[in-house]
Amino acid sequence: MNKNNFVSRGGIKLEHALQTFQLNVSGMTVLDVGSSTGGFVNCLLQHGAAKVYSLDTAYGELAWKLRQDPRVVVLERTNILFLESLPPSLPSFPSRPPNSNLETVDLVTIDVTFTSLTKILPKIKPFLKASRKVIALLKPQYEDQNLALKNRGVIPEKDRQNIVNTVINSARDNGWRLLGQTQSPIMGKDGNTEYLLYICYHPLKS
Repeated sequence: MNKNNFVSRGGIKLEHALQTFQLNVSGMTVLDVGSSTGGFVNCLLQHGAAKVYSLDTAYGELAWKLRQDPRVVVLERTNILFLESLPPSLPSFPSRPPNSNLETVDLVTIDVTFTSLTKILPKIKPFLKASRKVIALLKPQYEDQNLALKNRGVIPEKDRQNIVNTVINSARDNGWRLLGQTQSPIMGKDGNTEYLLYICYHPLKS
């Protein structure tokens, strides 16, 4: 697949994850958290996703061709930390009757800035089907923003793995299991090395 055929560099990152983790998203319903211009959304559709909820706190950033795609449900000005249902109880979804069945998704993809994955992972559990699969882009510069500021936005190599381990251990403590991990094929903002995690929610029985 042409790596230049995505609306943003995020598509390259997710493409790498899908190939590395051998994950087939064909026919899936996916919630994409932090869509921005839609690199992840674009990649998911190219790989056959049946429906993608494109969620972002911003407004008007999603690429026009994705906004017009009937498989995409645009959720703008929406913060995952406060999302209560899919579809959400918003004026743009007035037809959903009270107490109607809410939708769950086969997969959640995450590419966010300024918010730690440790805050997001607990919030997405209600939206996942039994498979409970997640691909999350781990950006060390947003997991330890104080350290990033001290180093002009770039996390030093000696500190990166500690940050990754902290996020993974926090996820495990909250019932998530690591299925796979890979380094992003391209650098993130300011030249930061980023990582893609493949996890599932699998709490231990007491």
